[in-house]
Amino acid sequence: MVPDAAELAKAYAATRKVTQMTPLLASEALARATGAAAAWVKAENLQTAGSFKIRGAYWRLLQLAADERARGVVAYSSGNFAQGLAAAGRALGVPVTIVMPEDAPGPKRRATEGFGARVVPSHHGARPREEAAADLARDIAAGEGLVLLHPFDDPAIVAGQAGAALEALDQLAAAGAAVDTVLCPVGGGGLIGGVALAFRARSPATAVVAAEPSGYDGMGRSLAAGALRRVASGGATVCDALQATAPGAAPFAAAQLAGVSGTDVGDAAVTRAMRFAFEHLKLVLEPSGAIALAAALDGRVELAGRRILVFATGGNVSPEAFHGLVAGAGTEKVVA
Repeated sequence: MVPDAAELAKAYAATRKVTQMTPLLASEALARATGAAAAWVKAENLQTAGSFKIRGAYWRLLQLAADERARGVVAYSSGNFAQGLAAAGRALGVPVTIVMPEDAPGPKRRATEGFGARVVPSHHGARPREEAAADLARDIAAGEGLVLLHPFDDPAIVAGQAGAALEALDQLAAAGAAVDTVLCPVGGGGLIGGVALAFRARSPATAVVAAEPSGYDGMGRSLAAGALRRVASGGATVCDALQATAPGAAPFAAAQLAGVSGTDVGDAAVTRAMRFAFEHLKLVLEPSGAIALAAALDGRVELAGRRILVFATGGNVSPEAFHGLVAGAGTEKVVA
């Protein structure tokens, strides 16, 4: 269930063939705004396909048998895993089908198709949209003989996503630096599972914090309870990629083993963080990719005097949506 340090290193070595080394940005503005002694941002929004997701997707596809690669795979995703899997599939010659909720952002659907994947819309009505999409993906897998992949509840996905943290740790070491606290976005938990395991292996004293949208804080609730917990559908949120109603068993096991804690953040804080990232870091972040930054800026975690690392994880947002969100964002809680 939980990949070991050797598998994390093996996955990182393999995935580096198709990923970019994303910038690790030192930010005095973020340190001032949070009271931190020093602050860095890992800009995974600049990764291939606009998010960290290609790391786990590529490693997972490498685990397929030859006949499975020939048949192809199917998965559900609201957009970022879809693009990462489509890009990984194109690199390895594996046909990819994506089930995407009908209300997923149009740019994410078009980008997924641009990488060569087939996109099938799912209709969820009053159901949680991730659950409806997952059911349709299972039906397609059974009907067409495709390999069903889970976007986050898979030890191989967790191992592949750990590359973002291993890369950041290498960059910090090259700069002669280290961090006390890491803040990481969470939907289903694939990224934080890998991040937590990477830091547990190489910097075990570093605290890792899961940042989730208010109403979709399944990882935080599960960690607090010591067992998997599902939340009721949390309603509308600008964080379209973080609407899982429960973390995956594999990411939860990794996060629990590594002693991760959780916090949740509202939409207003997220849009303020998007504006902060644009003004002070020169980064364009989608809401889901800005939630860890939002948790830091909104005072959800005690960061005074700490050396912090924030994962900025996605930049797949249309110009129109981005402008609308940041133009209406207040800055009253941000002093930089």
